[in-house]
Amino acid sequence: MSRTFHQLFHIETFRYLVFGVLTVTVNIASYRILSLWLDTLPANTLAFFIAVFFAYYTNTRFVFRVPFTKKNFLQFMTMRIGTIFLDDGGMLLLLAWGWNDLFAKCVVNAVIIALNYLFSKLFIFRNKKEERK
Repeated sequence: MSRTFHQLFHIETFRYLVFGVLTVTVNIASYRILSLWLDTLPANTLAFFIAVFFAYYTNTRFVFRVPFTKKNFLQFMTMRIGTIFLDDGGMLLLLAWGWNDLFAKCVVNAVIIALNYLFSKLFIFRNKKEERK
């Protein structure tokens, strides 16, 4: 029984959300641990990169199920490095407004996860079979 594009899209989206939640968990847990020894911005930045490596592995292997390539790794890293400015900037803004650091981190991560899915799906891990149709 073959699955339609619509069914595959929902399965892939579900997998992305599951691993997205795990990536956010890695990010927040790393931040919490690192913030015991580092200031907010360095802890946030380092936690971000730990989460990015985790996300690349899980997105490639489990979500989009594409081979590891130098090209998709570089595209993924470039796109994610672009979002560090949103992550750090959003954290600084929300902290300046008096928000709790963990709550601010969760809010910022929710926005970034949506953007990352769109960029990953549309530009980095495109299914070559879908492109030919």
